[in-house]
Amino acid sequence: MNIRTISTRLRGTAALVLLPALALTACGSGGAAGTGPVGAQSSAPTDDPVAAVREVDSVAALLPADVRKAGTLRIGSSIGFPPGAYYPDGPGKPPAGQDIDITDAVAKVLGVKAVRQDASFETILPALGSGKYDVGTGNFGVTTQRLKTVDFVTYINDGQGFAVKKGTTTLKKKVTDLTQLCGLTIGTGAGTTFETTLTAQKDVCAKAGKKPYEVKVYSENGATLTALQQGRIDVIMSTINGLRYQASQPAAQTAFLGEYHRLDVGFAFKKGSPLTKAFQAAVNELIEDGTYARILKKWGTTASAIDTSQINPPEHT
Repeated sequence: MNIRTISTRLRGTAALVLLPALALTACGSGGAAGTGPVGAQSSAPTDDPVAAVREVDSVAALLPADVRKAGTLRIGSSIGFPPGAYYPDGPGKPPAGQDIDITDAVAKVLGVKAVRQDASFETILPALGSGKYDVGTGNFGVTTQRLKTVDFVTYINDGQGFAVKKGTTTLKKKVTDLTQLCGLTIGTGAGTTFETTLTAQKDVCAKAGKKPYEVKVYSENGATLTALQQGRIDVIMSTINGLRYQASQPAAQTAFLGEYHRLDVGFAFKKGSPLTKAFQAAVNELIEDGTYARILKKWGTTASAIDTSQINPPEHT
């Protein structure tokens, strides 16, 4: 739960402290569309739009015969950042979140059981190619680079944003250009589009005649928040919905600086997977019957809704 060079003991301690703190006020089922969660609850929202979902024979028929016979799908899931996927009642208890609900709803439409395995974000995509998982979830953004080795079925539109510690004077307005970050230390997740973006454009400060920004990479989202709270980084770059949610939690003490770049987000599969058409049809079924809208309303992410699921759309520019 901390920087890779910090001891395992400290990582465990941070996890115990931060996970309950971030779950103090989980989102309500209402609120302004896409403005993030509201209310003050001790755990996740209790409404269950997935409960009424049933198998749709015409969609289930799109699954390969061996998968239908097995009746299960192995899901590699990155869990640890609400409202996507997190442990509202602590490790060892069932996970909750937008990604959890959508995945479970898709599995029900397909007539199979989602067998979920918690995995670190940066390990999931490589593991798809080895066959360890059938599907990967973790708010994976669709990028040109990833499309070379991974197939995607989209289910939401999220993207990249920034947040700072509440009350800071370091950054006061929306980040629209990375030169605004020159001279600052930015914390982000390992193996993410954020790390890729920051690394690829690290020369923007030198070109502008400014001091370069520094990037610190963390293996877990809670560790990034700890670093911000302790002043070891100046700003976080992460998901729009995640940072918006985080800023709504009093314990986090962060301020969201707005959207930087939108990205389609999708279920991830090994290249050439025979599962993509079935997943696309299942997501579209949930959109059509209204379940999808109810899930997003539950988690305060309505502004990230898509009209239809796509397989391997081009990256947003």
